[in-house]
Amino acid sequence: MDNYPNNNTKTSYNIIDKRSLSRKMPDKGIAPFASIYADVNSKKPENYWNYNEFRPSFGKIDKYEVTKKIGRGRYSEVFNGNIIGNTNISTSKNKCVIKMLKPIRNQEKKLRREILILQNLSKQKNIIKLLDIVRDEDSSITCLVFEHINNTNCKELYPTLSESDIRYYVDQIFVGLESCHSCGIMHRDLKPDNIVIDHQKKELRIIDWGLGEFYHPGQEYSCRVATRYYKSPEIMIDMDNTRHYDYALDIWSAGCIAAQMMYRINPFFDGADNHEQLVEITKVLGTDELLEWIDESNFKLDEYYKPRVIEKHRTRKDLKDFINENNSHLVSKDGINFLEKIFVFNPQKRMTAREAMCHKWLNPLPNKDLKKRGIDPENPNTPI
Repeated sequence: MDNYPNNNTKTSYNIIDKRSLSRKMPDKGIAPFASIYADVNSKKPENYWNYNEFRPSFGKIDKYEVTKKIGRGRYSEVFNGNIIGNTNISTSKNKCVIKMLKPIRNQEKKLRREILILQNLSKQKNIIKLLDIVRDEDSSITCLVFEHINNTNCKELYPTLSESDIRYYVDQIFVGLESCHSCGIMHRDLKPDNIVIDHQKKELRIIDWGLGEFYHPGQEYSCRVATRYYKSPEIMIDMDNTRHYDYALDIWSAGCIAAQMMYRINPFFDGADNHEQLVEITKVLGTDELLEWIDESNFKLDEYYKPRVIEKHRTRKDLKDFINENNSHLVSKDGINFLEKIFVFNPQKRMTAREAMCHKWLNPLPNKDLKKRGIDPENPNTPI
């Protein structure tokens, strides 16, 4: 169903080959570039990422029936459903999930972006599979039809996970992030509710790509993305403006989920509002590293933080301090080291998904198996 416009023009963004894998911090005042996969979309035809010109094709709405409502959001309602009649779509027992998008004005562009992203990720690991797109002409409601995963609610599942379960699912989250990042796509709203897990089959999918976006080096993006408890520092220092950021914001969110699973603290960083979320992070990571990063990057910190962060020195806490009798069997030295490589203010110094997959806490596979994943354990950020 890749109904792209016939346009093979390359993007006008500069190709930054040498910097795409560089870990060096850019000079003051210069927009940071992703430490990996910076030039993916520069090497793709424009119809791969230009959702402004993209027009999806629609299937037949009478192929599907709704059976049960399972969720709702600001812009959509989600139902379990069945595939009925004659169809070439293959899915287990003809079950599916139907996301009905409310006909909201000026949302067409956002919808096209979500569909194009899902189609581009259709063959990637641990990404929810889009089966079809249908539209009811009378109501103008568009429905996205997805594969069905027998999900267990995270609030029920996470408290039951063993240490090996946690390592397995965290690894699978990063496999999914590597899948989308290698395709030049940021999720921008990773959280437990957007990860579905069939615990019996040990299957995981990343869902809800409504805030997903194509990464272009040097482009500014809205900071009004992600859910409060999983927001990365770079999108909170000045939330009212656009900012240069990259895939690293997804890595931070995944780290918050890993910490939530490991410590059984929900959420791990618990800010009362978006501004207080960054304050809560400094209570754990301290203020020195934050202020150093802001100075290096020539960022302007929101005035709200002056009395709460700049004038209130805090030292970094040891993550061992969060161990208690309820989580001591889940927390290890390697697990803490894993989180420490994610919970850094400077996104250029944050671990990438490929590096996470090689970390010893995730019980790395033998080298030959990592190489099957396209990863060199000695140099994980260099594709092989």
